[in-house]
Amino acid sequence: MKQVVQNYKSGELAVLDVPVPGCKPGGVLVRTAYSLISTGTELMKVSEAGMSMLGKARSRPDQVAKVMQSVATNGVPATYRKVMGKLDSYTPLGYSLCGVVEQVGTGIDDVAVGDLVACAGNEHALHAELNWVPKNLYARVPDGLAPRHAAFGTVGSIALQGVRRGEPQLGEVALVIGLGLIGQLVVQLLAASGVRVVGVDPDPVRCELAERLGAAACGDPASAAVEAAVAELTGGHGVDQVYLAAGGGSNQPVELAARLCRDRGRVVDIGKCRLDLPWNAYYEKELDVRFSRSYGPGRYDPEYELEGRDYPIGYVRWTERRNLACFLDLLARGRVDVEPLVSHIADFDDAVETYQRLKDGDLKAVAVLFRYPEQKEEAEAPAVAVPAVRRSGSVPAPARSAKASVRLAFAGAGNYATSMLLPHLAQRDGLELSTVVTTTALSAANAKRKFGFAEATTDLDAVLGDPSIDAVFVVTRHSSHAELTRRALLAGKAVFVEKPLALTEDELAGVLAAVEESGNDRLQVGFNRRFAPLLQEARKRFGTRTGPASLRYLVNAGRLQHGSWYLQRGTEGSRFAGEGGHFIDTASWLLEADPVSVYAVATSGNEDLQVVLRYPDGSTATISYVTTGAAGFPKETLDLVADGKVLRLDDFVRASVFFNGTVGRKRWVSSRLPKARDKGQSAELAAFIKAVRTGGPMPVPLESLVATTAATLAVQAGLAGGAPVTLARAR
Repeated sequence: MKQVVQNYKSGELAVLDVPVPGCKPGGVLVRTAYSLISTGTELMKVSEAGMSMLGKARSRPDQVAKVMQSVATNGVPATYRKVMGKLDSYTPLGYSLCGVVEQVGTGIDDVAVGDLVACAGNEHALHAELNWVPKNLYARVPDGLAPRHAAFGTVGSIALQGVRRGEPQLGEVALVIGLGLIGQLVVQLLAASGVRVVGVDPDPVRCELAERLGAAACGDPASAAVEAAVAELTGGHGVDQVYLAAGGGSNQPVELAARLCRDRGRVVDIGKCRLDLPWNAYYEKELDVRFSRSYGPGRYDPEYELEGRDYPIGYVRWTERRNLACFLDLLARGRVDVEPLVSHIADFDDAVETYQRLKDGDLKAVAVLFRYPEQKEEAEAPAVAVPAVRRSGSVPAPARSAKASVRLAFAGAGNYATSMLLPHLAQRDGLELSTVVTTTALSAANAKRKFGFAEATTDLDAVLGDPSIDAVFVVTRHSSHAELTRRALLAGKAVFVEKPLALTEDELAGVLAAVEESGNDRLQVGFNRRFAPLLQEARKRFGTRTGPASLRYLVNAGRLQHGSWYLQRGTEGSRFAGEGGHFIDTASWLLEADPVSVYAVATSGNEDLQVVLRYPDGSTATISYVTTGAAGFPKETLDLVADGKVLRLDDFVRASVFFNGTVGRKRWVSSRLPKARDKGQSAELAAFIKAVRTGGPMPVPLESLVATTAATLAVQAGLAGGAPVTLARAR
């Protein structure tokens, strides 16, 4: 299928051939009929992409701050790779469309194949021939409403939410500053609510359009006509509410709002304009400044948008989806008219030219629609037992002969895969990146372009059924790791799965059942720290150990950004369940054994943890996993003490070993600082590829991977029970 994309680094716009997205549970696959260009938001993004790197940085200071924090945590080289990887990728455009349901995912019973729906979301309602849309981001189109009008559903919801935030009442007077697409819709919604409207815009054509659509008067912000109209309509008191629907860097809109608003009036920011509030003016009138967040309650909440968890109507009357349905109803009943806003309808194949004309100013437009081809195409198709590893004697194991070249497939192409794994694999000799599989089409297309995959698809079954593929990398979200690993093992593939291997004991048992059934134990979990060159050298310097050891591991994990999928505990598990295996595996590797018991206590909402692991020889490891530490402090520090020796690791940048000799105290310190924090990904990948190529053993024994996973799962059991959990070895 085709999709409109942009490279944010170069500014290039393209209509790209990408795989058809899969129809996941909880949503529908929609074939687009019309999609709407937001001439405000989208053109701003297109313009930003054409800026220099300095210009991009100035336009997004919030992102610059994140980059600087990443430099402090991960070092310059790793941050550079991550940032350049994001910039030099195709990003999608679009967030408002109407189309026909082509496939219904499990759990959906409110629409059927063939239904016409309006869809929302900058990750789901894209300028693409097919989109997967979750339940709370689509609404059925009322009978009789034209598809090109229903394509306005998302921007209509944005305008509607802004009006709701203003709480208009019959007979009031409102000022709408900015008469672009959103502003024109706000004018109509206010007029439909019995509010008299004055519009402000420097473009006389837009002012005339707003008056035709219900505004009492409109004019240039610098003209006396606007102030005169406000004075006449309000008796000199000023407007009851102001809606800021303008963009740009001028502070004129907020200054005008203060001048024309009545005492204790309401100012609602809908657009993205400068907001340097003149303190005296806003203080003296005690103005109520409000923000309107996109389509309404539910926006940016992954449980609502992705998991379909609705808010009770008794507590949240108007959600994203209810706003969308409400606006479609207003369109169907003729209370809002979007036809006069349609300046141009372009064929989807002409998308790049259309964007360029808009950017250059050759096409003056309030709203532009893409019209899609009508022809249909086929879619591409207490005591916790540590499970014993059993390998079937009746089912032969896959052949493990040496190979001249290894063919890999990737399931998932997110940030970790593209910044920490694929850069190490793309240029490696004797290796072929065969196929990348994702549920979203564009991420697969980006990975194919950047790393040289031969194919990109959304069909995992086809990959698992391809006998020429030797190994599959599972780099998807945590909740899918165990199932995808199980399927790949049964298909006879060697598997590299990022941590965690499993989120529950049942998932872990399912993976081991696949090993037993198939005889295929070719599995590696992405526990990369044991492969870090600095830590390996420090362990070598520390030498053999005769007595029990004490290990302390401080993980200064920090707080996650709002909206991170790591916070989706219901589906993706806790943060420690997701990444705690890293630290348990490192401790077990240093102590050369698997833990026999786990004790865990939470110090702050089950996110700040103290985990104590006990080992067969009496050694202990304490992992302090904290989210409330200082951002500038190193992320990982480790001390290992035994036999009069101390090994110290400082965030994979510096290592030291202190020990007593026959003459006195001696000390080894890493001789030079490495250029970057090497946490072992490259060495781990090399070891895995070597094992696949030669047919030799996997880099880490399966029994160790299972023990680490079981210990990680036991942490949650320990928190619930408040007592140590014995890790009993199953027989």
